[in-house]
Formats: sequence, structure tokens, C-alpha cells
Amino acid sequence: MNFEEIIKTNKQNIKNIIRMITKQDNEDIEQEVYIKLWKNTDKYEERGSLKSWVNTVAKNASKDYLKSATFKNEQNCTADDEVLVNIRDRKKSPEDSVITTERQKKIIDAVEKLKPKFKEVIMMCEIYGYTYEDASKKLNCPIGTIKSRIFNAKKELALVLKDLI
Repeated sequence: MNFEEIIKTNKQNIKNIIRMITKQDNEDIEQEVYIKLWKNTDKYEERGSLKSWVNTVAKNASKDYLKSATFKNEQNCTADDEVLVNIRDRKKSPEDSVITTERQKKIIDAVEKLKPKFKEVIMMCEIYGYTYEDASKKLNCPIGTIKSRIFNAKKELALVLKDLI
């Protein structure tokens, strides 16, 4: 079993699992997973897929991190910081409200002015949260077409809304 190949084929999957469980990118956990995989490659038995084993190691390392004192300490500090941010955010000035409303109007107008096929996919995927696959089925067209329309719609929106970006 080639360890470099294991890392190469599973790197993104490991990052995704860590992000899903801890709600953050964490290279320390990622390194911990690689160390555990390296130390235990001789113990791996081919009862299931290699990917399942790697996923299990990543999940367990992420869960261990959440149980650790380091994480709990970070959470306490972060919670205090979030309280301060939330206090500031609640006190929006009337000027901030007007700016936000104007910004939203510009975005809505820009979306409304898109070609119908672009507007349709932007609304489905970006506003209503459809996956590309769901939008593809709903509109009865290939996923590639959905992706292309979204790309072109975003390109048009970026041109129209360049002063907001």
C-alpha cells in the first residue's frame, strides 16, 4: 500500500470531513489523520474499502479534537468575541440601513435584467438552494448547461454590479 497515493487520493475528502465535523479548516487535525494513517497502514485489513477506513480515521480525529481541551478553550474565547461582534451589529445606524436597502435593490434589479435562462438558473441555484443536479432535472437540460448558464449569469452580474464588489 503506497502511503503517498493514499494521501493524494483522499486529501480533499479528509479536508471535507474535518470541515463538516468541526465547521472549520484545521491543518492540525489533517496532519493528525495522516500520522494515524501512516502508523496504522500495516493494521489495515481489506474487509471494506480503503476510502471508508480513511474516512473513519478522519471522522474520529475530528471528533477527538472537538472533545479536546484545546477546542473547548478556543470556543470560550470565540464566544466572547462573538458577543462583542453581535452587540456592535445590532446597533445599525439609519445610514447603514439605507445603504443596505439600496444595495439589495441594485442586486435585485440586476438579477431581474438577466436573460430569462440565466435568471432562472441563478434563482434556482443561488436563491432557492437547488443543486446543479436538481436544477438540471427540473429544467430538463444537462448539468453542463446549468453550470455554463450560472457562470455566464455571474459574469454579467459582476459587470453590472462592479461598483458593489
